[in-house]
Formats: sequence, structure tokens, C-alpha cells
Amino acid sequence: MARLVNCVKLGTEEEGLESIPFPGEKGQYIFEHVSQKAWKEWMAMQTVLINEHRLASFEPKAKKLIEEEREKFLFGTDFQTPEGYVPEKA
Repeated sequence: MARLVNCVKLGTEEEGLESIPFPGEKGQYIFEHVSQKAWKEWMAMQTVLINEHRLASFEPKAKKLIEEEREKFLFGTDFQTPEGYVPEKA
């Protein structure tokens, strides 16, 4: 049976992640409070951010930006897509 969480991003009870997304306290918190659906949305948006800002994900400045944007996307209300970004049509 799937593990359910009260997803802080979606505000609904959803299927939780299968494992902790990365080590540490923040990874554990995400595991306990973010759904698979919201995490999948974040992963797609992370790719957009990396591409639109032309980030090298191994650079410390890029890692910090991704961390800050992840917090806004999953837990905050002030996340904004990159300026000029136009989503692909399905």
C-alpha cells in the first residue's frame, strides 16, 4: 500500500515519495511533507530553471539558487517562473 502524506504544496492528501530525495534534514522533511506529484512538478521546474538561467548544476551559486527556488516552489507562495519562459504546448 502506498504511503500517504498531507502535501504542503498541493494542500491535499497524496501518495508520498518512495524514498528520501537527498540526505539530510531537508530531504527528510520533503519526504514527510511533499507528494510524488508535487515532487515531479518540482523536478520539471528545476529543469526549466537550469535551462532558462543556463546553470551548471555543480557550481555552488547554481546549487544555492536551485535550493532557494525549491523552497519557494514547494513551501512558499512567491515562486515565479523565469522571465520570458513560455511552457511547451501539450
